[in-house]
Amino acid sequence: MQDAPAPIRRALISVSDKTGLEALGAALAARGVELVSTGGTAKALRAAGLAVRDVSELTGFPEMMDGRVKTLHPMVHGGLLALRGNPEHEASMEAHGIAPIDLLVVNLYPFEAVRAAGAGYDESVENIDIGGPAMIRAAAKNHAHVTVVVDAEDYDALLAEMDAGGPSAAFRRRMAATAYARTAAYDSAVSAWLSAEAGEEAPRRRAFAGTLRQVMRYGENPHQGAAFYVTGEAREGVATARQVQGKELSYNNINDTDAAFELVAEFPPAEGPACVIVKHANPCGVARGATLAEAYARAHDCDRTSAFGGIVALNRPLDAETARLIAEIFTEVVIAPGASAEAEAVFAAKKNLRLLLAAGLPDPAAPGLAFRQVAGGFLVQDRDAGSPAALKVVTKRAPTEAEMADLLFARIVAKHVKSNAIVYAKNGATVGVGAGQMSRVDSTRIAARKGEDMAAVLGLGTSPVKGAVVASDAFFPFADGVLTAAEAGATALIQPGGSVRDEEVIAAADEAGLAMVFTGMRHFRH
Repeated sequence: MQDAPAPIRRALISVSDKTGLEALGAALAARGVELVSTGGTAKALRAAGLAVRDVSELTGFPEMMDGRVKTLHPMVHGGLLALRGNPEHEASMEAHGIAPIDLLVVNLYPFEAVRAAGAGYDESVENIDIGGPAMIRAAAKNHAHVTVVVDAEDYDALLAEMDAGGPSAAFRRRMAATAYARTAAYDSAVSAWLSAEAGEEAPRRRAFAGTLRQVMRYGENPHQGAAFYVTGEAREGVATARQVQGKELSYNNINDTDAAFELVAEFPPAEGPACVIVKHANPCGVARGATLAEAYARAHDCDRTSAFGGIVALNRPLDAETARLIAEIFTEVVIAPGASAEAEAVFAAKKNLRLLLAAGLPDPAAPGLAFRQVAGGFLVQDRDAGSPAALKVVTKRAPTEAEMADLLFARIVAKHVKSNAIVYAKNGATVGVGAGQMSRVDSTRIAARKGEDMAAVLGLGTSPVKGAVVASDAFFPFADGVLTAAEAGATALIQPGGSVRDEEVIAAADEAGLAMVFTGMRHFRH
């Protein structure tokens, strides 16, 4: 590779996103660079008073086929791909009148934005860029001699490199890497859309792409490097929220905040205020309330010990009363669909508390993909957006109306708890959560013990688990889990069913006087 700086004498500029275009064009012209451009870009540069040569002048062909063909020509690609200093290449350029292009500034047709806006099939196809990616790849391949820029945020760095006698070899190499990542992401978006249009649930090849949002101090642990990338998915959450105050989010903050916000979104604001408190990716308290403050207080009372240093998610805009309650203990992050000015003022005194405000809640029923890396590959699955089609009472006693309401509440929470998951709930609030155990009966015991511990902390005469209902994310393989819940004071259970010992489990529930409901839908979360 040519390690010396590569001076820029001619630039080809063709951009859909014209952010910073006029300033860049003027700066290049002031440095003696000849500007070559296409269509709307050339029009915008001329409107700014700049001299611009049309690509059609370069190629000898007009733009045709509604703009589908304009830069796919040897005059363009020869100028981008020719090796400077190579006698054979230089002889070909001279023989065919090909002028070198030293700088390519291109961003692509806005395919992702058009898709996000709900465009139809034909419009989406017309927003698949062909000439842009071809030029970008050509310039990036020849980065020994050519500089390629695909993001407006790199314009200032480009000009600084030029003023320092460059662009330097290191800069050209970095811009080439960015360019290939951009075309890869673009092709990934097009491929994913076409696969969906073709009804392919598992296409032969699948690619994921993201844009760097944040380089982190470290990952899950201080010895691990980490970064946060965003996909551009139109889903409200930690990636789209605005951080109002507080320290930079850590890797664990982002992971836990996502878990909290996805769970609280399961409780529609129209059905009343709800609060979720998450610690280490598991909810340690979830509650509804007449007010947001009450919902928070009830969620906090589920496990005050674990709530310390936790993540709080709300399903309604944060108000001052709730903010004051949250501010009483150490909290890492609060995320909500908005906040009042008074609430923001309350948090302003807590400089380290991160406040994230989203424009709304994510739709828990919306389709989407989840993926996880394994050695040598990755797993891809649909997001767990499922909800039981029907409920089946399998015991002699049916749950009361109040029990059924709590069973449905507990089922939603259990869906977001690491398996094996057991959730005790009463009156629209969790009173014990057992998460991530290798044995379901152990999760049942731990969840009951959590309730007993909080009874002591709150000075209650009896455990809040007494009279509560229980949700399990998967079937009870043996009757011991059901009997453990009954001994703790539970009155009703909800679970998927489907064990070979279902009859034994149902009989145990009947003998203990419990009501039990089967959902037919499992919710493992690993």
